[in-house]
Amino acid sequence: MSKINESAGGRPAVAAVAAATFSVVTTEMLPVGLLTPIGADLGVSAGTAGLTMTVPGLVAAVAAPLVTAAAGRWDRRWVLVALMGLLAAANLLSACATDISVLVALRVLVGVCIGGVWAVAAGLAIRLVPERSVGPATSLIFSGIAVASVLGVPAGTLTGELGGWRASFAVMGAVSLAVAAALAVTLPPLPAERAARLGDVPELLKHARVRVGLLVILLLVTGHFAGYTFVRPVLERVPGTDAGLITALLLAYGVAGVAGNFLAGAAVVRGPRTVLVVISAVLGLVMPAVTVAGGGTVGAAVLMVVWGLAYGGVSVSTQSWLLAAAPGARETASALFVAVFNVAISLGALLGGRAVDAVSLSGALWLGGLLAAGALVTTATARAARPSSRV
Repeated sequence: MSKINESAGGRPAVAAVAAATFSVVTTEMLPVGLLTPIGADLGVSAGTAGLTMTVPGLVAAVAAPLVTAAAGRWDRRWVLVALMGLLAAANLLSACATDISVLVALRVLVGVCIGGVWAVAAGLAIRLVPERSVGPATSLIFSGIAVASVLGVPAGTLTGELGGWRASFAVMGAVSLAVAAALAVTLPPLPAERAARLGDVPELLKHARVRVGLLVILLLVTGHFAGYTFVRPVLERVPGTDAGLITALLLAYGVAGVAGNFLAGAAVVRGPRTVLVVISAVLGLVMPAVTVAGGGTVGAAVLMVVWGLAYGGVSVSTQSWLLAAAPGARETASALFVAVFNVAISLGALLGGRAVDAVSLSGALWLGGLLAAGALVTTATARAARPSSRV
């Protein structure tokens, strides 16, 4: 293990890495709250605009295990800085895109950055802080993902309401440049260590609890994004809503999601299965319920808050399940987590888009509820993976 650089590592470096994970996931989520204006401006349907969500997730799933191997002996500090620079360029160029094909092509670059940053960042805490602080530092790094997953959409939507959808991408370009600079300043030299090998994956997949954890991730995240990718057009049909109120609803969802992240993080200490059962049940009910929103704007607000509370706990609880199921193989488990999570994001957006085009907007949310119900059955009938100090 590399010696910790006390002059340039520590908490500032961990915070910078957390900012990097926040930036890539926020960029990934950005189109969710902007599908309507993107589609209108570029002259495409909501389903086609949804490709801006599908493509980065698929690319990230492939990039996660490959970027580390491709980086070879490069200092991981400069790998992260380069990836954030590439993310900044992709965002700034996206703000200038005048054709959907150009925007989708730039989202391929975003996918490379997502997979690369997640893969590199997952194992950095132990190299940046003393051993006694590794747990909290790892949580902080992954909190960037959790917070971005629930705040990225409302933040992008708010920026889009104020300055147009292009402004949202421009702002994230500037943020990415600032994070690249912070990484360059705060990270110590991080020479390459032995990375997880692709050959370790088949061995890990032999464990039933690992397979169950990956299946639950696939079902929950696919279901969530099948519905959530198209939540803005659905909310636009609720009587009494307008652009400002929809932005407020998405912000309320985001705040609730952050709370859900920390609530789930505290609860999984006693075991992640109960938490996942509750999350799956709530998501299975709330997504279809949004399509009817019988109480008008009040009902929609309540449902969005409940949805945020539930989904906010998905990443921390599923990650806890996987790491508990694979003590001693954290890097490989993290690579699988990244790959399956991003496949699920893109698959959810793709299936949701097909449901929208073939059935209706409501069909996407009903599909999400059905997949969450599948996660509920899978989790409830599986053998629990208990947290281990060896993870």
